[in-house]
Amino acid sequence: MTEYFIQAFIYLLAAVVAVPLAKRLGLGSVLGYLVAGVVIGPVTGLVGQETATIQHFAEFGVVMMLFLVGMELDPKSLWAMRVRLLGLGGLQVVLTSLAGMAIAWWLALPWQTTVAVGLIFSLSSTAIVLQTLNEKGLSKTQGGRSAFSVLLFQDIAVIPMLAVIPLLTIAGLAAVGGGDAGHHGSFSLVADLPGWAHGLVVIGAVASVIVGGHYLSRPLFRYVVQSGMREVFTAMALMLVIGIAALMSLVNLSPALGAFLAGVVLANSEFRHELEANIEPFKGLLLGLFFITVGAGINFEVLSAQWGTVLALGLLVIAVKAGILLLLALLFRIRGRDGWLFTLGLAQAGEFGFVLLTYSMQNRVIPTDIAQVLALVVALSMFLTPLLFIAYDRLILPRYRDAQNQEQRAADTIEEQAPVIVAGVGRFGQIVCRLLRANNIPIVALDLALDQIENLRRINIKSYFGDASRMDLLETAGIANARLLVVAIDNRERAVALVHQVKQHFPGVWVLARAFDRGHGYDLRAAGADDVISETYHSALELGGQALTAFGVHPLRARQMTWAFVNNEKAHEAELADAWQDIESGISFSPRYGELFMKLEEALSDVMKQEWEAPSQAEVPLWAPPERAQRPATAPRVDE
Repeated sequence: MTEYFIQAFIYLLAAVVAVPLAKRLGLGSVLGYLVAGVVIGPVTGLVGQETATIQHFAEFGVVMMLFLVGMELDPKSLWAMRVRLLGLGGLQVVLTSLAGMAIAWWLALPWQTTVAVGLIFSLSSTAIVLQTLNEKGLSKTQGGRSAFSVLLFQDIAVIPMLAVIPLLTIAGLAAVGGGDAGHHGSFSLVADLPGWAHGLVVIGAVASVIVGGHYLSRPLFRYVVQSGMREVFTAMALMLVIGIAALMSLVNLSPALGAFLAGVVLANSEFRHELEANIEPFKGLLLGLFFITVGAGINFEVLSAQWGTVLALGLLVIAVKAGILLLLALLFRIRGRDGWLFTLGLAQAGEFGFVLLTYSMQNRVIPTDIAQVLALVVALSMFLTPLLFIAYDRLILPRYRDAQNQEQRAADTIEEQAPVIVAGVGRFGQIVCRLLRANNIPIVALDLALDQIENLRRINIKSYFGDASRMDLLETAGIANARLLVVAIDNRERAVALVHQVKQHFPGVWVLARAFDRGHGYDLRAAGADDVISETYHSALELGGQALTAFGVHPLRARQMTWAFVNNEKAHEAELADAWQDIESGISFSPRYGELFMKLEEALSDVMKQEWEAPSQAEVPLWAPPERAQRPATAPRVDE
């Protein structure tokens, strides 16, 4: 037992040290996990033979990830992506398999081995790609959605691949190991069944996941929720995913595919968000453990003996797959930065490659010595993937931003000036423009969203397509003589930079800025904004006042309370802003800020308890509290 504790401590310590350091250096968490595995495995030897066993367990993080991804979709969304799923994904698997076979044939390997090698390197890393896309907020982009379509098709394609490999057995080649292939246990419901019975069992298993998820899950969820014990709901969420994975393994299907299908079925469930909240921590921890085991599993003896071959093959795999992916991106009109994201994101081999390698050795398709080299090639390509994403961030994106800026310079010529310039005309900025226009105050509006610009032009508001954070455009719009600049840009950093630049070059301009939250508001104040309004602050106050009225508080008294709330915060705004600076990155509250906030809450409570004089009927319209039947059942009586 002590040995297990020590090993668990080593894995966790490696993650705790390496991942935050990698994030600070801008390398991403995946590369941090991989480096941590290399350090505790091949470099220091702190972990050893148990790595392969732990990796099989950690691969369950991929199953959980696809379950969560499935819950982000629904059957309609899945049907809408059928063209990319089958066309883009199918072509990628076929073309990459053929390219891999050609390279293996050029290396003079037996034809059975060339087929297996082509299948192995047609797959990409679902774990690394989806994790990185989520971290960088790229999942919803065209490139991210296209990459997900290909990854999903690859997970489906693993099923026929596992069926084909036993047919490629090379006579006279010794089998290796007697275990499983990583995803298939020693128990199987279809091992000795004829083909037609095998098919019926598989169809029955898939149908049971769909029907059970749709009809049986909700009564089970309600039964567990009624217990009022959160840990039981967590246990049931894990039981659901593990049970589906076990069922898929029993019929020789991919557990990840089954989990994804279950997630799609539960996408519209009222318990969806609770399931996500309970499974997410386990998914993140297991995925991190999986990446560590990939790094720790690198065989440095084979690598040192054949490092040239491994490096050359690893780079060749990435280059060939990238070339095919780039061709497919052009064919399916995935342009610009999305095309490069799609190309660089999928240019590696994947974790299922280890499964197919093991399965191929067991079925006498790939010799052990070749399999060891190929395993290093798979690991190396996965190890290099975070670097490809870094190249995308630092080399590809700036180039397209520069090209976009060039387009913006020629987009619109600003021919009019006004005393008020509005930067950003989304939902927030449009209301400001309409209010100013209604009072006949001349304005010039700037935004990068053409549809928003066209909407303003339809109601005769001067608006131009352009980046309001560019000083040359602001100068053309008349910032030197403007009285007021309204900053409503939907980008935190650009908004702060714009305020800073304007106040530095044109200090006489009064700057009103929209803030996303309290911290953003403090940054805008520090940059020089004269007035800052949080986008949700006053709407929340209005709703809070309505809540007080619903509990029987007079509307004017509720209004008085909301203004008391505002004045109380304004009176201590300087203290709050100063304390906010003590908050470290990633920490919600510093002790100093928390203490100050509690003092403010006490002061606010005292203000709310102050006496007030109810207005006379001559001063305000008649008002009566809501009917008792309309109040919440547990609402306390509030005396006016």
